[in-house]
Amino acid sequence: MIATSSGVTVFEPQHLRTFLAVASTLSFTRAAQLLEVSQPSVSQQIKRLEEKCGRQLLVRDTHSVALTEHGEAMAGFARTILAAHSDAEAYFASPTMTGRLRFGAADDLALAQLPSVLRAFRQLHPSVQLELTVGQTSMLRRRLDANQLDLVFVKEAPGTTTGTLVRRDPLVWIGAPGTRISPDEPIPLVAYSAPSLSRLTATRVLAEADRSWRITCKVLEVNGVLAAVRAGIGVAPFPASLVPADLVVLPPGPDLPALGDVDITLLANPLSERGPIEALSTAIIRHRSGG
Repeated sequence: MIATSSGVTVFEPQHLRTFLAVASTLSFTRAAQLLEVSQPSVSQQIKRLEEKCGRQLLVRDTHSVALTEHGEAMAGFARTILAAHSDAEAYFASPTMTGRLRFGAADDLALAQLPSVLRAFRQLHPSVQLELTVGQTSMLRRRLDANQLDLVFVKEAPGTTTGTLVRRDPLVWIGAPGTRISPDEPIPLVAYSAPSLSRLTATRVLAEADRSWRITCKVLEVNGVLAAVRAGIGVAPFPASLVPADLVVLPPGPDLPALGDVDITLLANPLSERGPIEALSTAIIRHRSGG
């Protein structure tokens, strides 16, 4: 809805859907076919929408249909209004979800977009008691297997997951701006304590390339990795989509072999209640896809 000089104008969702169909096809005939209604019905709904907003939205002649400046603006508003309308319908159509969800996330994954996803989940499902554990993948897997967690968001070797693949991310070398690698010296490596997938991957590719390395900083969590790299103590393997803006991706080469990919996955406890698990899993996957 929008405010006007005479009060509040409420746009009918059906009129907005019809307008978007015309705007996307630039054809009343194709819009009618898409919506499975008659062409006169499409014309009537567009006319009513234009009357509601008091602006001409489309320019139409015998050969073509085009959006006016107001039509372009309305297309953006229509998408926003319909998205909000859909979210409201889904919220009130669904029964209130209750229960407890013990969720674990790898510490580097918890740094980026995950907080906004969890905030939105808690707003949508306020009756679900969400408990968050952040740590290394190995610890989270152990707690999941011990029935101490319901769902974990972790990194795994490509193609090995028994859970749900959220995305496949390149693993890259990161360093402080200006980092230079000397071919005559061991690679200074900032690494998690073992066992760690990124550490195992880094040491494996260096060994395969017959490149010497030494661990200059051993850490327990991601903030330690980032602090050491920012201080210039060494370089570290890191998921490409999570690299902070103040650090640089170092190109692979003879001294820094390519690291390959890492799978970002969701693993669920088969003994846990499915409703909260599926709701949060869907939210994380939809956020990744932009849905």
